[in-house]
Amino acid sequence: MPTLNVNGELRDSGAEADAPLLWVLRSEFGLGGPKYGCGIGLCGACTVLLDGQPARACLVTLNAIGRRAITTIEGFERLEGAQARALKEAWLKLEVSQCGYCQPGQLLGAWALLRAIPAPDDSQIDAAMNGHLCRCGTYPRIRAAIHLAAEGKPLSGPRSR
Repeated sequence: MPTLNVNGELRDSGAEADAPLLWVLRSEFGLGGPKYGCGIGLCGACTVLLDGQPARACLVTLNAIGRRAITTIEGFERLEGAQARALKEAWLKLEVSQCGYCQPGQLLGAWALLRAIPAPDDSQIDAAMNGHLCRCGTYPRIRAAIHLAAEGKPLSGPRSR
């Protein structure tokens, strides 16, 4: 029985060692943030963080995780640093989400980017977010929100487009 560190809690799974992490998170632990999209790691809807690095939960099996910490969007508030709060505020201020299906993966990918590169340029954002598909086409707002979060200024005032 594998024990997983999910959002800061140790949780036992009854799944087989070769089970995809996505199925365990959703079906066994009831975490709906990571979504099933393509099943082959191309869309980013299932993105989680493994020790702070983005990973596609549809491709990662339980036996490949070991003791690494798993963070889903449900654990986003627990992430260290000001990036999580700044990203959340920027996402809201710029009204990034439309349908919301891809947004958990987008936010986790953006957080990892800002941890690695605190003030990314457009090409760095595009490279880091490549593979996070948004069927609503909110890419310009995603990029703008990452830039806004990177500024590190408290956000206030009315939402803008």
